[in-house]
Amino acid sequence: MTARGDNAHWAARSHAAVWHPCTQMKRHEASPPVPIARASGAWLHDYEGRRYLDAVGSWWVNLFGHANPRINAALRTQLDTLEHVMLAGFTHAPVIELSERLAALAPWLSHAFYGSDGASATEIALKMSFHCWRERGVRGKDHYVRLAGGYHGETVGALSVTDVPIFRDAYAPLLRPHPVLPSPGVHDVGTPAADRACDEAIDALARFLDEHAAATSALIVEPLVQGARGMAMYGARYLAAARELTARHGVHLIVDEIMTGFGRTGTMFAFQQAAITPDFLCLSKGITGGYLPLSCVLTNEAIYASFYDDDVTRGFLHSHSYTGNALACRAALAVLDIFRDDDVIAANRDKALRWRHMAEPVVAHPRVHAFRQCGMIVAFDVARAGGDFAQRFANEALRRELVLRPIGSTVYFMPPYTLTDDEFTFLVARTLETLDAA
Repeated sequence: MTARGDNAHWAARSHAAVWHPCTQMKRHEASPPVPIARASGAWLHDYEGRRYLDAVGSWWVNLFGHANPRINAALRTQLDTLEHVMLAGFTHAPVIELSERLAALAPWLSHAFYGSDGASATEIALKMSFHCWRERGVRGKDHYVRLAGGYHGETVGALSVTDVPIFRDAYAPLLRPHPVLPSPGVHDVGTPAADRACDEAIDALARFLDEHAAATSALIVEPLVQGARGMAMYGARYLAAARELTARHGVHLIVDEIMTGFGRTGTMFAFQQAAITPDFLCLSKGITGGYLPLSCVLTNEAIYASFYDDDVTRGFLHSHSYTGNALACRAALAVLDIFRDDDVIAANRDKALRWRHMAEPVVAHPRVHAFRQCGMIVAFDVARAGGDFAQRFANEALRRELVLRPIGSTVYFMPPYTLTDDEFTFLVARTLETLDAA
């Protein structure tokens, strides 16, 4: 029998039985998946004692480190009372408390509808927007407008408003066509080109809505940072203009904060930097600190009231079996407790400034350009990356105890907020070694 400490044993079993996400499985013949035995703080540990700094927060979900003692304690307590009950016809304290606290964080968004993951949240918001117009007697609003390079998930509805060819192209016959507008997102932030891109995106949205508002249900955006576009970033003034234009033309604004929410951009939610309120706010990923699948769509009283009627068919008859799961909601409440008790947003602002200074050796590297940062998200592009750069870089990073997954030629850091200065220094030093090796 293979020893428990044998990575090859677990990798072989995984390759034989598990179909891994966002992966060409044949590549695992040469680069087996890394079996993780345990994790603590920012570190993952395999079965043979090697460690890896989780510099991408396990796909952007982990906020306060692995095996966080406060979240662990909250879940242990919840396990002794209620693990799950269907939310149709029943309710429970964790989902009520979480809904109240999320509404307090995003005033004017008073009602929470729950799903299982980010794509679920997108689907909910899209359906809710279309259905709301229909309940109000408005017909013909059956299209959404999206931004170039936007990513909103990979279920069929969410993929229809995603604009990343590698995810869309194979399924094009299944997808409804929706208009794509220029994005304000750029890699060369803080330049005249970035200002022009923002101006052009605002002008394009204004022209589009002048002509097509009657057929448009909603505009969906990733606020401030477009993750799958290679961490393209833009300023809050686009969001402010988008809110003004959509409100003027009677079009909903859906803000997808699945990645940017919960402090990633320097505020609890990125849209707050534009001093606006969207019609729908999509949340997931960091909502449970990386512990359990959960997503949420927050919306306002007027949209909620559109479905409130004696006729059951006028209700929003959308459901997931694990909607509002008590354990996931308890983890989310523990996350909000940490934000409150540790004044995390203020601490993150200080930490982000230190990270920018500590990253200077990366900025100075001859192959690095377009270094950019938005709160706790750090990204840069690599010149002369060549074919298959992302895979080569990821492999070289693993050899140097780092988990980094470039998007094309863009390398990014999105580690847990609990990362220490010494750990960030380690990340910078090993990233420099990886740049030279890859």
